[in-house]
Amino acid sequence: MIQEALNPKHTSAARTPKAAKRTILRRLLSHHELATLLLLLHAPIDAQAKPEIPMLQEAGLVEQVPNNTGSAGKIRLTSAGSAVLQGLGLAR
Repeated sequence: MIQEALNPKHTSAARTPKAAKRTILRRLLSHHELATLLLLLHAPIDAQAKPEIPMLQEAGLVEQVPNNTGSAGKIRLTSAGSAVLQGLGLAR
């Protein structure tokens, strides 16, 4: 104990390994948002097709596919969006 007080490198807190950083959602997804993620699992959809798109973009679960036509474009899943569906056992 005296040695721990003198040498903070050997304290029990220093010996415990750091936990792996886990990514979690900041809030629960609505059933509409989950349904939109399921639609995106199969193919990109129009950016204006679903009203849930902005919330999913803010959460980092979907992204806009760049296009050269200047239109709204398509939306697809990000790796985080795929991970959510995999966590639910719904993705490949």
